[in-house]
Amino acid sequence: MGREKHEKGADRESESSEKGNENRITKDELVEKAIEKLEKEEIDEIAKLPGVGEKTAEKLKNSGYVDMMALAAAGINELADAASLGSETAAKIIEAARRKLKMGFEPASEVLKRRQKIGKITTGSKNLDALLGGGVESQAITEFHGAFGSGKSQLAHQLAVNVQLPLEQGGQAGKAVFIDTEQTFRPERIMDMAKALGLDPQEALENVFVARAYNSDHQMLLIEKAEEIIRNNNVKLIVIDSLTSTFRSDYTGRGTLADRQQKLNRHLHRLQRLADVHNIVVYVTNQVMSRPDILFGDPTAPIGGHIVGHQATYRVYLRKSKGEKRIAKLIDSPNLPEGETIFRVSLEGVRDSEEE
Repeated sequence: MGREKHEKGADRESESSEKGNENRITKDELVEKAIEKLEKEEIDEIAKLPGVGEKTAEKLKNSGYVDMMALAAAGINELADAASLGSETAAKIIEAARRKLKMGFEPASEVLKRRQKIGKITTGSKNLDALLGGGVESQAITEFHGAFGSGKSQLAHQLAVNVQLPLEQGGQAGKAVFIDTEQTFRPERIMDMAKALGLDPQEALENVFVARAYNSDHQMLLIEKAEEIIRNNNVKLIVIDSLTSTFRSDYTGRGTLADRQQKLNRHLHRLQRLADVHNIVVYVTNQVMSRPDILFGDPTAPIGGHIVGHQATYRVYLRKSKGEKRIAKLIDSPNLPEGETIFRVSLEGVRDSEEE
């Protein structure tokens, strides 16, 4: 009798588990259908734009332009190349999309409303968060530069974990895209940092999409491919570690400097567009070089010159101190004062200095 009851109970648990799986699959399917419906509605709207039509709309869709904002934020040559269109046609489509979205002058109060939608990801250090005005900001490119061992890559890994935290814990309940140009990505660090925060290490790894960039062209291609992943996987963070490494190796000598800078400029504008359109955080690391002409003070300077300097919204200089300590200096921001703070990098990840 007792055995029969046990078997019946086991059967009920099995049925309940199967039903749970069915419900979970149904929810996933509903989400996919909802995304497909929204995309179809956007494509239908795009098809109604002057000079588009169904065939051109399908071309645009296949090239990754599935919403009006993506079209409005596109460059003429970029759109023409991606969708095999003439420059004049591409220009008309972009202009029509901008008119549709009413992209013109507006009161500053409207800009403030949009900025209230900006999200921030905690660095893991309250000191560093305070320096950045509450964490690393979405709709912006945040660049950290410094010598090797200064903590740039450690922070990259930490953000890839922290983005998965719920909003109330300083995360964005999202996933990360990590582009590795220097073979610095280590899944073991993701697991260490996830464990320290009480997250499932295996699940944390599944939520980070990693790609190795072998040259500057490949790096730029990966950013194009990232847009599809962003749309379909709730990605809230893009990491490039490091931004300039492939450009430096591909373009050597003063004669290639202009070409390198133009290419880097296009790459940064593409990153900014992704940040704006999808409201995501872009974190990039950068190498430094020594300037022998500097006689006083720190002779190191970030790579990329004025192109990176103008395009990066926030710039932070990192340098190594004693042991686990690192010093971060905010050197450029549109709304925050210059400042300096101390944090540490330990096995658990980025944290505040123990002395403070």
